[in-house]
Amino acid sequence: MKDFPGLRVGYAPCSDTLEAPGDRRRFCYYARKRKIEFERADPSKVYDIVMVSAAADISAWSRYQRGNAKVVFDLTDSYLAIPKLDPKGLFRGLAKFVTRQNRHLLWSYAGGIRDMCSRADAVVCTTAEQRQDIFPHCRNVHTILDFHGSVVRTTKDDYSSRDVFNIVWEGLPGNLVTMRGIADVLGELQKQRPIAIHAITKLSYGQYLNGQFIRARTEDLVRKMPIPHYLYAWSEQTCSHIVCACDLAVIPIPLQDPMYSGKPENKLHLFWRMGMPTLVSATPAYTRAMQAAGIHMACDTSRDWQNALEKYSTSEKERKDAGQRGKEFVQRHCSEEQMLAQWDEVFSSVLGNPSFLNDTKTAAGTATCSV
Repeated sequence: MKDFPGLRVGYAPCSDTLEAPGDRRRFCYYARKRKIEFERADPSKVYDIVMVSAAADISAWSRYQRGNAKVVFDLTDSYLAIPKLDPKGLFRGLAKFVTRQNRHLLWSYAGGIRDMCSRADAVVCTTAEQRQDIFPHCRNVHTILDFHGSVVRTTKDDYSSRDVFNIVWEGLPGNLVTMRGIADVLGELQKQRPIAIHAITKLSYGQYLNGQFIRARTEDLVRKMPIPHYLYAWSEQTCSHIVCACDLAVIPIPLQDPMYSGKPENKLHLFWRMGMPTLVSATPAYTRAMQAAGIHMACDTSRDWQNALEKYSTSEKERKDAGQRGKEFVQRHCSEEQMLAQWDEVFSSVLGNPSFLNDTKTAAGTATCSV
């Protein structure tokens, strides 16, 4: 395998198995495509470059000063946007210390994030808002979305619907609670025609601290839905086939929650890559993406959701137009080579343009994915 020339590369991952979305859809995907060898990073060892995920021990890596190591921090969530008195934010640092996820106590977890950004030679984030929050602490900030090449194995070509209108949701089990925000409007739609919800997720999950504690069954969450529903185990092999067999995708988000509303358009792009028409809550990132693609499917209120569900559940033409517009947008502006080139720029910025990065940048061009 090709490596950063003569450099020792460490990666502090989101998960031990490297199967968490934050691993397989981000640095690990890039490393595989660029044939970069790396090892599981250990703060006691010396590296030339360390890639640190947001789920890693930032209390240790923010203090890392061995040799002349370059540190890249991949901060995908909006921790810096959380209010200072948010209960979860107040206890997050203590909880991670007690459970030994962090070796040093961080009384302010947001403060630890800021320290990690200050230590980093480059920070990778996912939205313009995150970049603005990070910039005072690190001037070398790159905004990059997730790779979906291993997930999208088929695309939608039939936009007709049958007697039952099938709505699909995909994500982590804990985020199923967001479906409660549109439960009433789904109930109203059900009065007009039969509908069903198809949820693609893990069948069990940990409820606290990145899924480390108190296992629960996802079935217990979906059972509370008042709409007929089906639960599918998430798999790279089957996900896109299930999605494309449905009629409409939904991504409801509680707009008043800064962690949720600060999320990037990753999931929307995933559905668009499959050609799926997708209704979303009007977060800043989703609104920008919709406007850039010329699609009007971002909902601010329950009335917006109701009107949109009625419109897209009754019009094959509207569904096809939205699905194809989204697909064309991501193909044109967020191709895999464009995103690989963005990661090339990250490492070029801290390593001084190593030769293999120059070669791949020339091949990929300099276009970036931005909306």
